[in-house]
Amino acid sequence: SRCDSSSVHHFGDSSARSSAMFSWLGTDDRRKKEPEVFQTVSEGLKKLYKTKLLPLEESYKFHEFHSPALEDADFDNKPMVLLVGQYSTGKTSFIRYLLEQDFPGMRIGPEPTTDSFIAVMHGDTEGVIPGNALVVDPKKPFRKLNAFGNAFLNRFVCAQLSNPVLESISVIDTPGILSGEKQRISRGYDFAAVLEWFAERVDRIILLFDAHKLDISDEFSEVIKALKNHEDKIRVVLNKADQIETQQLMRVYGALMWSLGKIVNTPEVIRVYIGSFWSHPLLIPDNRKLFEAEEQDLFKDIQSLPRNAALRKLNDLIKRARLAKVHAYIISSLKKEMPSVFGKENKKKELIGSLGDIYKRIEREHQISPGDFPNLKKMQDQLQGQDLTKFQPLKPKLLEAVDDMLANDIASLMVLVRQEETQRPNPVVKGGAFDGTLDGPFGHGYGEGAGEGIDEAEWVVARDKPAYDEIFYTLSPVNGKVTGANAKKEMVKSKLPNTVLGKIWKLADIDKDGMLDDEEFALANHLIKVKLEGHELPSELPAHLVPPSKRKIPE
Repeated sequence: SRCDSSSVHHFGDSSARSSAMFSWLGTDDRRKKEPEVFQTVSEGLKKLYKTKLLPLEESYKFHEFHSPALEDADFDNKPMVLLVGQYSTGKTSFIRYLLEQDFPGMRIGPEPTTDSFIAVMHGDTEGVIPGNALVVDPKKPFRKLNAFGNAFLNRFVCAQLSNPVLESISVIDTPGILSGEKQRISRGYDFAAVLEWFAERVDRIILLFDAHKLDISDEFSEVIKALKNHEDKIRVVLNKADQIETQQLMRVYGALMWSLGKIVNTPEVIRVYIGSFWSHPLLIPDNRKLFEAEEQDLFKDIQSLPRNAALRKLNDLIKRARLAKVHAYIISSLKKEMPSVFGKENKKKELIGSLGDIYKRIEREHQISPGDFPNLKKMQDQLQGQDLTKFQPLKPKLLEAVDDMLANDIASLMVLVRQEETQRPNPVVKGGAFDGTLDGPFGHGYGEGAGEGIDEAEWVVARDKPAYDEIFYTLSPVNGKVTGANAKKEMVKSKLPNTVLGKIWKLADIDKDGMLDDEEFALANHLIKVKLEGHELPSELPAHLVPPSKRKIPE
């Protein structure tokens, strides 16, 4: 027993020493008042993480329970997009469609083909880097994947190629999720845990579904549940939608929303993009317009990733800090309850059993919302293998440092994020499929609405002008012009709100004399027609809509 007491004494001594080591974080009052000044956002995040959050994580074994420590590469890397879906939903084809180029190691087929995690990244030389080499490369954000063992690393590769799209984002292709029990056992590694690891570090998670065979298998619903807390990153793509008729598509879309509603616990509706994401002709072209509009929306969403990357990293660090704080409270509470000498095992069982009550107590004492707590069942399982007596007691200094970071430093970094956004030229994903629809006749909405007649020599309004002229002459024009009041009587008949009619008036009254001649009146009616057909009005009048008599003659 003497030996036991001396070891306890020694342990207390080392904890006193470690708290002295970190005491400088809290004592310097001047430091508290002035948040640090950082040059760049990623440098600031790195420094804050290492000096303020990491000591708290290490002290309470955060990395054993939740997720490994962050590396420099996690703060420096490009935005990543993670593709998840059952086999044969078109994940690899989707990447091929975005890049408009095959990537090394790519295999596409109706059977489960992609059996590896493939990180598709930019590199000057084309080639495949195997998993074991990847996890020792300090420049890549994958070093901590080491923990998932060889079974996983043999199924993880990085495909490098030189492609303009990959200059601003990286894409991660995942093995097709299987339905049925047999395959799940033979994976050899914890598939959901690996996906959770990626979900923490990526900027966008795209779940792909096949409109043809819409089922959500057990493994898939497990995976979606593993993505909990990252709902803000999830987007859903209903792929291969050109293979079914409009009526069936409506039903499939409804069924998809119904199934997702039971798995994803958010009050908001998840955004679903419908389309056919590969470069083959549409089988049933009825919904072409819908697919084009959806594709544009999805592309815009992906293109905004580089611009919001710093903000996403900041957001994820705040999430992590909140979890680390709760974790510290849980671990220190357990330590406080443990007896120093007798009855440790029984007490441990009792504490793990009543973990839910401990959660509730911490919630009350520290005003923490229940959503910040880790999963109860998972936490109980993990505690089984731990020696609770070795846990650290509560160290207010470490928690103060994290609170100070959340209250002051993060706010100053937010300002820096905004500055970086304004200084940098607009970083948008370019190349591949993103360039196909930018300009030219195949741009979205080209030649429709206000753009109608853009390539024609004749003024497009002239077609309907005779009908508009008849109305024009009933409004008693003076010197070939109708007054604003008279034109208003006619324009209000469209039932459009005044704000819209006011804009149409501004666009149509080209010489700004407060009256409309016959051409301007015809133009106003044309713009009303454009708006009533559901198109947007232009902010400035396009050149092809200017009446011929008002066009400036080039000198």
